[in-house]
Amino acid sequence: MARMSFLDLVPVLDGGSLGDAFLRAGDIAAHCEALGFSRYWVAEHHGMPGVGGAATSVVLAHVGAATRHLRIGAGGIMLPNHAPLQIAEQFGTLDALFPGRIDLGLGRAPGSEGRVAYALRRSLAGGSDNFVADIRELQGYFAGASEHGFEAVPGAGADVALWILGSSTFGAQVAAALGLPYAFASHFAPQMIDAALAAYRAHFRPSAVLDKPRVMVGCNVFAADDAQEARWLASSMQQAFVALRSGETRGGLKPPVEGYWEGLPAPARAMLAEAMRFAAIGTRDDVAGMLRMVLARTGADEVIVTSQIFDHRARKRSIAIAAEAMAALSADA
Repeated sequence: MARMSFLDLVPVLDGGSLGDAFLRAGDIAAHCEALGFSRYWVAEHHGMPGVGGAATSVVLAHVGAATRHLRIGAGGIMLPNHAPLQIAEQFGTLDALFPGRIDLGLGRAPGSEGRVAYALRRSLAGGSDNFVADIRELQGYFAGASEHGFEAVPGAGADVALWILGSSTFGAQVAAALGLPYAFASHFAPQMIDAALAAYRAHFRPSAVLDKPRVMVGCNVFAADDAQEARWLASSMQQAFVALRSGETRGGLKPPVEGYWEGLPAPARAMLAEAMRFAAIGTRDDVAGMLRMVLARTGADEVIVTSQIFDHRARKRSIAIAAEAMAALSADA
């Protein structure tokens, strides 16, 4: 049966603090570990007041200290924002601190708008066009065989599991060519999932780290013991989606609003319905039904769920219900 993992955007609440967001992240990771999740990932985003994972490796160091055996990693690092050597050093450090537990998902999107991307890189030349070359350079540092003739310290010899992330066929083709596992961002951009997974599986080349395709797909989960409460909890993320698509990034994650979906204009509802096509909103049975559909459609080896919920206790309950739903599917299987 497929595994379950968790993707955390480290939400900063409207009117809340970054410090509180990081404390909650450690608690969520420990909660996932206790529930038997396979891994906990943090996403890199910049210039977004409601998302606290910009310094991804630093957040992971904090999360690693809050857990004992759970795999932790980046979902992902946007490689065009960084020199590969810096990422080798950061994740080599994490591997030294938490041996055998570190994942490194790599994406080519900037994870920010143009001004922030420029501030990170100081130059937009090359950028995502160098993605494959940057991956190979990074692999060289971890292998201790850098093309530049020196050893990355930390980094050389680190046991870091690489994944390629994507929401189109490009990332799928990269993952296939390099023989690496592939994670599709269906939790917010599901449009090309069928084509991407087909391309990945069709063109996969076995490598030293993977002998056959390995697929992870994303799914939003807003679960509660009562379906109406789950719909209410989901309105925080719906507000964030609408604000982002409207170019409004001020403020943190908003409290839920009763009747938010019903009060939206038709175009906004259509946008949300498309973007959140892979979203389970409701009770355990509702979540199990969505997960069953996702697994049947994608044949995924793993589902990584994300749950942007304003109230911390409700968020933990939602995650627990997701775990219960996956256990129910395993029992049925």
